Amino acid sequence: MNQTIDPADLKPHEFYRLLNSAVAPRPIAFVSTISADGHVNLAPYSFFNVFGFNPPILVFSPSRNRHGHKKHSLLNVEEVPEVVINIVNYDIVEQISLASAEFDRNVNEFTKAGFTEVASERVRPPRVLESPVSFECVVRQLLPVGDGPGAGTLVVCEVVLAHVNETILAESGMVDPHKLDLIGRLGGDWYVRASHDALFEVARPQMGIGIDQLPAGIRHSNILTGNDLGKLGSLPAMPTTDEINHYRRSGVLDELRTEARNGCQHLPDLLHLRARQLLAENRVQEALLTVLAV
Repeated sequence: MNQTIDPADLKPHEFYRLLNSAVAPRPIAFVSTISADGHVNLAPYSFFNVFGFNPPILVFSPSRNRHGHKKHSLLNVEEVPEVVINIVNYDIVEQISLASAEFDRNVNEFTKAGFTEVASERVRPPRVLESPVSFECVVRQLLPVGDGPGAGTLVVCEVVLAHVNETILAESGMVDPHKLDLIGRLGGDWYVRASHDALFEVARPQMGIGIDQLPAGIRHSNILTGNDLGKLGSLPAMPTTDEINHYRRSGVLDELRTEARNGCQHLPDLLHLRARQLLAENRVQEALLTVLAV
């Protein structure tokens, strides 16, 4: 049963806990800025993402603190509309957590958190040497979306230069997610690490048949999941009757038929379980033939 929640019924910080936990994982922008009098600030923001690529646009949002005061990053970009957005991976997560503490405005978090400043080429704030990717940006817009504690300001940034550590690149020249080892922000004190078994690929869909074209017995299966049905529905065409009959006669399902005759399990269930195995191996066409072979 769903619980329905009206944000107006809760205090902002109470609804924030739901937003922060449910809209996740979020990438982290490790933002370096500089004030008009030359004081550098470095702070992480998980209200962040890419919002266009022609021109290349990144947006982050520093929310006002619990007292309703603007974050130092926002004060700085109001004075000097330039930033460097440094990407955060697992190797530096504890340091970026330390940098998120509410130090005084004139304290340099590069020093406090043990990061190395590198002079940028096209903007005034420095970049983080330890970050695997850094984007030098000019700030195109500041869009306040509220007032008081928790209110955000969208900082719309155009990338003018990127710096990529070559150790994270695959032979193709593209970023290797295993080498990049990104982290994402969850609710509370939780983070997620985008590496090892957490990584998986989903092929870009073609104009598939759609789940709606699958027979009802497949669509309403108690064994096949929504992900399984999504794979089946991505196939470009349903198998022909000749293809299904050829598959039935091939003998690949004989063992399952024998098992069903011996009363071990209902044949359609056995076929659906077999199809799940095939889908896990990305043998999608064979999986569809299997569930159609009843």
